Amino acid sequence: MRVLIINMAAATDRMAFMAAQMRHFGFDWERIEAVTPATLSPPAADPVWHRWQRPLRVTEMALCASHMAAWRRVLALDAPCLVLEDDAVLASGLPGFLQAVDGLDGVEHISLETRGRKKLVARVPHPAAPIRRLWQDRTGSAAYVVTPAGARKLLRHAAKVGGPSDAIISATYDMASYQADPAQAIQLDQCAAYDVPQAIPTTSLIDAVRKPAAMEGYSTLRRYGFRGRRIMAQIRMGLRQVPRVFTASRRHIASAEDWPEIRIGTPGDTLDAKGAD
Repeated sequence: MRVLIINMAAATDRMAFMAAQMRHFGFDWERIEAVTPATLSPPAADPVWHRWQRPLRVTEMALCASHMAAWRRVLALDAPCLVLEDDAVLASGLPGFLQAVDGLDGVEHISLETRGRKKLVARVPHPAAPIRRLWQDRTGSAAYVVTPAGARKLLRHAAKVGGPSDAIISATYDMASYQADPAQAIQLDQCAAYDVPQAIPTTSLIDAVRKPAAMEGYSTLRRYGFRGRRIMAQIRMGLRQVPRVFTASRRHIASAEDWPEIRIGTPGDTLDAKGAD
């Protein structure tokens, strides 16, 4: 399975970390140039970026556009891909997991990560792989598998309403989405919480831009539009849970137990795995 890594040119430390992980696992991978506020297209003033449930940071717009570039690449390759943000930390069992899920019928998206928030997942796991049907998520765009069918649905959604990448994925309800259980990835800022070796320090690139002041610069009509869409989204999430009250449950997804300790060096360096001979 091809791996697509979203990376901003200036984030060389993150790219070195991701390249080290790729060498460790022996993955076939390529880098997707991340969109920045300076290269954002359509630009921040375009109406598509102002149809979400709240005003967006320009960095959130750029991250959404970056994932859209990855989804277009999935369509070009016409094959399922593992999409990673450049702060994704990968579990030791990921290669076996990818083999288990490759080619499963009816699976269009698999979230690989956990982040300390409950998810609405099926009570009964998939019979052929360590995944569960994912009915409602709120966070998670750092590591996921997506098929061309899933990428097509995500692009249709994002083209109408630009929003935070994880929220766009979570709200694409016509996509057959699943959750890895246990989770096979976390983000760098979650390493301490899950007792996982952290190779490099990290700070949020999204938070590098100030959060827009509440409805600053928006007309009264636009402000009501944001609030109305927020209310409707909450209603949709509630309605999504009702018919699954007996078949799904909201719970924390445990992380995998084994994680490699990645050493960052030159391309020819040997990378030592924690616990390996």
